Amino acid sequence: MRLLENDFYFMRHGMTASNDSDRIAGFTDEPLTSAGKALAARQAAKLAGLPLGSLWVSTLARARQTAAAVLTIGDAPLFLLDELRERNWGEMEGRPRSELNRATKPHGGEGPEEFRDRTRAGLARITGPAPVLIVAHSGTAREIFALLDLAFERPDNCDILHFQRDKNCHWIVKKL
Repeated sequence: MRLLENDFYFMRHGMTASNDSDRIAGFTDEPLTSAGKALAARQAAKLAGLPLGSLWVSTLARARQTAAAVLTIGDAPLFLLDELRERNWGEMEGRPRSELNRATKPHGGEGPEEFRDRTRAGLARITGPAPVLIVAHSGTAREIFALLDLAFERPDNCDILHFQRDKNCHWIVKKL
């Protein structure tokens, strides 16, 4: 099974201190806040009735902690993938998000092509079992939207998105 041959789900990680202060986190490995943990638990409950086959998760703590909330409602196997980590923003990490420029390569960080290639290589490694839930970051979501030729809408913390094909085999996305 390859990821893009089946419907799949995506969940953005819960709230972190950087999210709360609207700062760039990137590779910074920060945990969820207490509010982020509570939101992850509430959102995970929405997945309780779904027959999830596997969880594919970024190795950053915020994604792992969010996936841990999902595991409390089911027993799907969890696979960690470094390639699903957020973009490395180098010297920009910790700066206000308003200073973000996705078109450039920040000093000590990844350029847009490097991030795209890394993320897409990780997505290509996802083999199921289906249905798959990816737990990662808004940057990862941005690459999924681009790969599927969908207009990007940045998911909020803990948003759960269902990617599926319509009757004409075009990808659509719905928020749970």
